Amino acid sequence: MREHHTKCKGDLGVLKAQLDLYEKGYLILTPQTEHSPFDLVAYKDQKYLRIQVKFRPTITEKIDVLFSPCWTDKNGSHTQRYDKDEIDLMCIYCPDTDKCYYINPKQFDKTVTLRFAPPKNNQISGINLAEDFLTIPAA
Repeated sequence: MREHHTKCKGDLGVLKAQLDLYEKGYLILTPQTEHSPFDLVAYKDQKYLRIQVKFRPTITEKIDVLFSPCWTDKNGSHTQRYDKDEIDLMCIYCPDTDKCYYINPKQFDKTVTLRFAPPKNNQISGINLAEDFLTIPAA
């Protein structure tokens, strides 16, 4: 297996998300196609959650999450925004912390930044500390 291949990173993120969700008491369901708008479905307490998983390393003590996938093919590079009505949660797996962070994409516009430390200027408004996203948000 090539260690840095994008698909391998994505596969690792999905596996880590499955383990984390299982440890949180969820039954994990997987789509039978890679063309679905979500990577996993988690089921618990008679509720289903459609989850899109992302692998994101830290960059200067933060993780930036865009709500638009990017890919390249013979026709060039492409970007398309996620349809937020087709996913209930984004699960961000960070290999640097070996943790999964859960975001309701409807609570944010085009992007969200999760920080691992408070800003040095003591700003409070608009700051999203990663530690606040370790649990599944209430629907």
